Amino acid sequence: MEYTVTVATGTSEYSGTNNYVYVTLVGEKGESEKTVLDNPGLDLCRGAVDKYKIRSAAPLGHILLVRLEKQRYWVEDNWFCLYVAVELPDGGTLTFPCYRWLVGNMEMELREGTAKKLSDDSSLLLLAHRKAEMLEKQKLYRWQAWAPGIPKCIDAKSETDLPQDARFHNEKRSDFEGSLQYALLELSLKKLAIKFGKSWDDLDDFKRIFWKLRSPIAEYTMKHWKEDSFFAYQFLNGCNPRMIQQCRKIPDNFPVSGDMVRGSLRPNTTLEKEMKAGNIYVVDYAILDGIPANVIRGQQQHLAAPICLLYDHPEDSLIPIAIQLGQTPGPDTPIFLPRDPPLAWVLAKIWVRHAEFQIFQVLSHLLRTHLVVEVFCVSTYRQLPSVHPIYKVVSTGGDGVLMLAQREYKILTYQSLQPRLDFKERGVTKLRNYFYREDSIMIWDVIQSFTWEMVCLYYHSDKEVVQDTELQAWIQDAAQEGFVDVPKFGLSSELKTRKELSTLLSVVIFTCTVQHAATNNGQFDWCAWVPNTPCTMRQPPPIDKDTVTMEMIMDSLPDISQSCVEMAITWHLGRAQPDAIPMAQYKEQYFTEPQALELINRLQQDLQDVEKQIENKNEGLELPYLLLCPSRIENSITI
Repeated sequence: MEYTVTVATGTSEYSGTNNYVYVTLVGEKGESEKTVLDNPGLDLCRGAVDKYKIRSAAPLGHILLVRLEKQRYWVEDNWFCLYVAVELPDGGTLTFPCYRWLVGNMEMELREGTAKKLSDDSSLLLLAHRKAEMLEKQKLYRWQAWAPGIPKCIDAKSETDLPQDARFHNEKRSDFEGSLQYALLELSLKKLAIKFGKSWDDLDDFKRIFWKLRSPIAEYTMKHWKEDSFFAYQFLNGCNPRMIQQCRKIPDNFPVSGDMVRGSLRPNTTLEKEMKAGNIYVVDYAILDGIPANVIRGQQQHLAAPICLLYDHPEDSLIPIAIQLGQTPGPDTPIFLPRDPPLAWVLAKIWVRHAEFQIFQVLSHLLRTHLVVEVFCVSTYRQLPSVHPIYKVVSTGGDGVLMLAQREYKILTYQSLQPRLDFKERGVTKLRNYFYREDSIMIWDVIQSFTWEMVCLYYHSDKEVVQDTELQAWIQDAAQEGFVDVPKFGLSSELKTRKELSTLLSVVIFTCTVQHAATNNGQFDWCAWVPNTPCTMRQPPPIDKDTVTMEMIMDSLPDISQSCVEMAITWHLGRAQPDAIPMAQYKEQYFTEPQALELINRLQQDLQDVEKQIENKNEGLELPYLLLCPSRIENSITI
């Protein structure tokens, strides 16, 4: 009996191998001959798709597994296998996805790509294979407590400690390291020779680093950053669009009176009336209060915990109407108003934008996307075999950062990661020009539809969800291990219904795609013009509105070297990655069954429709919001 086997090697750098590789087909009636993959000429090289003949003394029956074995030849040469396809004597073809590295002398057994729950398997051999795979993965992927009050993460001190399959490809690593060096060279060495500690002389001097790394929105920011309407716009569609909330009552520690802000309101109204009408909003950075600021090259830096009151003017746009640069009101914590001396009002807004930088980088970007999703990634590796349908779907200074993270996770909830619930809770469902909200909801609805249909494809009742022991082990591992130190997160350690499972999958997908894109991809646009979003402040907040000078502003803003680093890092992190795969475009083909592939095709089409709606909505806008065009969203978090 002869079988034709196709073996595909990865396309990334160093995927090929010159080591010995053997294949054995394992069927329900026996095994084929162990066959070395050795065609004339070069095979198993990068990007190769090679065919081989595998012989068996007798019919194997249904093919259950493909066994790959790699043995060292002279020197170690790891191999990345994409898949193995087996052409059956009756003309059919079975595909066995791999997408893994074979490292050293090792053996790996692959299952056919049809997704199956534990209850779908009856073969003792396949049941044993599921168990063995999970035991091996639980040895490789272990939980580690980084610090109290923080979600657990994978037990690895650096990328080199990770299993080979969890590391960056070589091209990704080289680009990631090289691009930052390129940006720093372009900004600093070629142009400014990095003047450590040297302040800029004037705001226009920031243009000296604004010459090669630039974008249309960054240029718009440079021209309009002092405008109140642009300042307020960034709370809606900037890098941190999740903090603004409706103000139903002025905070007790923010003694803004109606007389103070009357000049900013429309005629014949009051602050109290506008609050009742739902037109007053607040952004409160109380979470920063008391956080220790960093020390850079021996110089103490400074943080503030501002409160900013905003007014959605019915005849205009959202505008700031009062700013307090601390949480404790008093003579040394004045309330800044638009009618104050212009430099004082500008500096107050700069301090708010500085707080924004801390929040979006540490909380909105790192903690609420990367670290949250890492919990589910580790749990997936540890508890779900690769054949499981859910496995296939899910695929500031140091001390200050830790304190900030611990504070955020004390209040972080699972509900706040669901956009419709989050917008309702914050009272921003009717806020105008909130493009982040509009686009998020459109994509969330598409994701929910996809996950619901995919869940229903494999789970025909809620009872099947409850009875899937692997699935229950997955959610229990995430809730009781990953989020054990996040007491108010509110994630149940049990999945009882298909709806609960669909919502959880939607949260994971949305967080690692849409939410990450919203906080990461635009950071260069908003931070490249450093005065708009300074990474650090070198002087304390002003305590007297009448004494603010341009010299005070320049001494407060980042110095020349800090400005170069901020611009380089935000470009480096926010740029489109050269190996980026757009949302819902899957490089790895884990699903092989037609019904699942049809759902994926429908998801892709629905996202194309969303893209057209977003593009049409942005036609003619002076400042377009395109961050959440699905083609610009990466399929998963990579940085």
